[in-house]
Amino acid sequence: MIIIWWVRRDLRLHDNHALLQAVEQSGGQLLPCFVLDETLLRAVWTGAARLHFLLESLRELDRALRTRGGYLLLRRGEPTAELLALAREAGAGAVYFNRDYSPYALRRDGQVQSELEQAGIAVRSFKDLAIWEPDAIRSGEDSFYTVYTPYWRRWWARVEAGEWQASLGAPKRINTPPGLATQPIPTAAELGFPLTQQVQTPGEAAGRALLRRFADQTRAQAIGDYATARDIPALDATSRLSPHLRLGTLAPAACLHAALEAYRATDDEQQRAGARAWIGELAWRDFYIQILAHHPYVLRGAFRRAYDALAWQNDAELLDAWQTGRTGYPIVDAGMRQLNAEAWMHNRLRMITASFLTKDLLCDWRLGERYFMRQLACGDPAANNGGWQWAAGTGTDAQPFFRIFNPTAQGQRFDPEGHFVKRYLPELANLPAKFVHEPWKLSAAEQRRYGLQIGADYPAPVVDHKQRREQALALYRSVHAEKQA
Repeated sequence: MIIIWWVRRDLRLHDNHALLQAVEQSGGQLLPCFVLDETLLRAVWTGAARLHFLLESLRELDRALRTRGGYLLLRRGEPTAELLALAREAGAGAVYFNRDYSPYALRRDGQVQSELEQAGIAVRSFKDLAIWEPDAIRSGEDSFYTVYTPYWRRWWARVEAGEWQASLGAPKRINTPPGLATQPIPTAAELGFPLTQQVQTPGEAAGRALLRRFADQTRAQAIGDYATARDIPALDATSRLSPHLRLGTLAPAACLHAALEAYRATDDEQQRAGARAWIGELAWRDFYIQILAHHPYVLRGAFRRAYDALAWQNDAELLDAWQTGRTGYPIVDAGMRQLNAEAWMHNRLRMITASFLTKDLLCDWRLGERYFMRQLACGDPAANNGGWQWAAGTGTDAQPFFRIFNPTAQGQRFDPEGHFVKRYLPELANLPAKFVHEPWKLSAAEQRRYGLQIGADYPAPVVDHKQRREQALALYRSVHAEKQA
């Protein structure tokens, strides 16, 4: 029987459950198919960097398939119609795919399954996107967790018990019938999304190489140092694997397998703590997937619904200053310029910039959520939403509204010498460390000495943090008081 492998967020040959099951059940008679979904191409969250990463990863996947006797079929349109047409053209008897859990994916996949089965085409789906699916981790009351720490304990206990699916390898041979209609893989620019950012190397090979490098306990600033170095943005101390996990050029199971090997291979407590801390990031990923699957309304509003009543100011000029990295707060601006240049941002800076937008500029967190989704190659609806709601104090494990990041103190703590700031704000390159996070404190003479004119070369702060902190507290307290009434 010929089987269609419907490629989605699993752009790889290794450790791919739907692919391996389809090869086994079809005897290698496989139709790998990716459908460019017009609904997703038109979505307000679609950005050039992520689309580029997707398309170039598809290009690599096609090359890898051809070395095994297959090739990738690219169709464009509505997924149900395209899959039905391909099944009829090729005489395929089944469609296999790996499950996704976003609200749109669940609706789309339900429609595909219903209409294909009505047409006599079998449909099978598989766990692949997460270590634990949204229904897998439950509390003692058989409910779903909305707080991370108890979720993590149960998640980790099941991992230690060996219940998770380990790595699976890749098929050696795939036979795709010749002559089937396909389209050339376009570029992002050809689809109307010109790329302006420098995106890291896409594709499965790059993802696997990054994982090997990060999991190498003999390297400094790798997984063994993650717990102590992950908050220092000037260091290359994080994995940079988020785009690969977002689009499935790397399997979560492969990441967990590599991290567990690093964790178990050493008696050094710091290295074990580093590996375990990074494994915790995989658990956070699953946690937010679960939250979105069971509470889909979070894509439209606050998890804690009372906070939908927050009276955001949403000043357009302040929002633009934040987006372009011109707020006058160096650690915020450096983070935003990293995002705009590289389609990626260090996680500590994601927290700092998100707190600044919501608590200092008093802008709706959804404006930041959408901007991140458009700019990030790794933009993921579940994780991005969860992170923004945490920073805004509206989510599950939310940062309490009265804890507000001081952007100057954050910069001084995590970039004390200003190495990161100076990398992305070259106009501050000549400043000594004592001024790099507070350039507005320079006297006129000092500005001349260091070649920096505040207000011309670099902006003065667009808001006063102390004043805005009090405004933010008043804003949140008004809603909090109503919630308690």
